[in-house]
Amino acid sequence: MHADLSRISFHPERGYSAVVAQQGRVTLDADVNEQMLTQLLQHRTALTDLIGQHGGPEGSAGFKIARLPGRNGLDDLSIGGGRYYVAGILCDATRPEPGVAVPDEGAPPPAPAQPETWTYWDQPNAFRDPEIPEDRLPAELPYMVYLKVWERVVTAAEDPDLREVALGAETSARLKVVWQVLALPASQLRVRNADASVEALQDAFDEWARDRTAKGARMAARAQRPDDADDPCVLRPDARYRGPENQLYRVEIHEGGPASEATFTWSRENGSVVFAVDELDGAWASLATLGGDAKLDLDVGDVVEFTDTARTSRGEPAELLRVEELDLPERRVRLSAEPELGHRPELHPILRRWDHREPRGGRPMRGGALPVEEGRWIGIEDGVEVFFNPTDPEGPGYRSGDHWLVPARTATGDVDWPTDPADRPLLQPPLGVVEHYAPLAWVASPEQTVDMRLTFGMTQPEARR
Repeated sequence: MHADLSRISFHPERGYSAVVAQQGRVTLDADVNEQMLTQLLQHRTALTDLIGQHGGPEGSAGFKIARLPGRNGLDDLSIGGGRYYVAGILCDATRPEPGVAVPDEGAPPPAPAQPETWTYWDQPNAFRDPEIPEDRLPAELPYMVYLKVWERVVTAAEDPDLREVALGAETSARLKVVWQVLALPASQLRVRNADASVEALQDAFDEWARDRTAKGARMAARAQRPDDADDPCVLRPDARYRGPENQLYRVEIHEGGPASEATFTWSRENGSVVFAVDELDGAWASLATLGGDAKLDLDVGDVVEFTDTARTSRGEPAELLRVEELDLPERRVRLSAEPELGHRPELHPILRRWDHREPRGGRPMRGGALPVEEGRWIGIEDGVEVFFNPTDPEGPGYRSGDHWLVPARTATGDVDWPTDPADRPLLQPPLGVVEHYAPLAWVASPEQTVDMRLTFGMTQPEARR
């Protein structure tokens, strides 16, 4: 979650069923969020136990796929409206009805258009681009059409309607379910027979999904006192976690791949310092607002990620640039290069500030991010260090968006990180991004599309034929 949080206190292995408020105590954001996550876990676990890993209500299951031949190789798919559950997460493919405007005086009222189903090219969360060859449906048959489901945080910088205009300042954020209908060539499923049975196709898809969701990266964190900090009563003024500021450090993989190619970024504010971009003029970006203080503002030399809703929803790393100049009266910043994004305001372009800088020692930054160095402690700032465990060269490696959260507290002068009885930091898998997959249809030939969805009634799920 790229949100302004104090910490994430939800740990399902502890078996807590609810958060109990006590009188006269301060309520923290972590308490409210833990209650929300506890209820989500209970709700989705129950649905998964009853429905299975995926399924839709019999008679009204959504995401029925039909192939629509197109021109110039740009085939399309229709996505039937209705509900479908993946890992207990509700996905609704019902296309909203268009609004009807008040007609001009004297003009006949327009007939309301009937809602259409979504298609592969205009589905709301996938942002497929016909100009990108990899986004097109496979040219060769057969192929699998599947549903990818995950969640991301949306703030008022991306959705201005979340902001209460009477207050002005941003309040809460939202969790958004992102569902995407995508296609997978048969070669990646290791299925060569177009007439393979539904069971064989399901087994092949499950194996592919397990490989996609396997976690290979592991990280640990600790607070190491600087060599020159001999007096515990004398604190450096820029020591964040020892000073008056408690922090929630976010360590996030930027470019994925093996360790030799992977890079990471970090933020002391959980990556929550973002600025909506109103206009782009070359390398100059006009911002909707600036931060309220130096802690939440921009400065020359800051590394910023220029992204938008489409790039975020596609799960792709965005361009990292450097702030070269500030024009505070006009709320403008000059970046180190003209961004490749930002020319479509309907996609809500934003600048996200990261707090890393060019390291004084070790390997230099690559593409604006820090290279992953396995098997050694890497200093973040003011004693906070992270350790990337060596990954299996044949394993999944690092994935863009993988992230870890490291709370740092002034009261203890330490980070909140699990340790073993010998007080050694424990290696942890990334907190996210958590993805779920479900097969929808097997496009075997131009005339045959096999429905792979499951349905449920009052009994156990069964395959649709």
